[in-house]
Amino acid sequence: MSLDNAIQNAINQVPECVAAGYVDMSTGMLLGVKTIDSHPQQVLDLVAAATADLFQGSNVVAIEQMFRKSRGISEDGAHYFQEIIVFSDNLLHVFLRGRKYAEHAVTFVCRKNANIGMVLTKSRMSLSTLEDAI
Repeated sequence: MSLDNAIQNAINQVPECVAAGYVDMSTGMLLGVKTIDSHPQQVLDLVAAATADLFQGSNVVAIEQMFRKSRGISEDGAHYFQEIIVFSDNLLHVFLRGRKYAEHAVTFVCRKNANIGMVLTKSRMSLSTLEDAI
């Protein structure tokens, strides 16, 4: 299945989903995106950069290192933060780090009235299919 088709299927599965994107954080590129509305390319590019900052910003990396050290976990490159949820005025944003590809992340944007439990469950279920499409 192509990445575009996998993203469209994920949008159809995740409740109240209005957009989804697949980001390669090592390059800062948005590898695939689908939205129900049109958005300028500048906005979409910023989503990719913001996703990378959320997972790999210098302060996040420092926190991960401190958590690993305090818990006696080796510096094997594994990341501590796997999921980030952001609530805005009208939307719910879910950011998932890839399981197969730790430098990749998926972003789902849903309407705020969506059931957060179902959004997380369906987002997590979609992750492996999206990664398989790469």
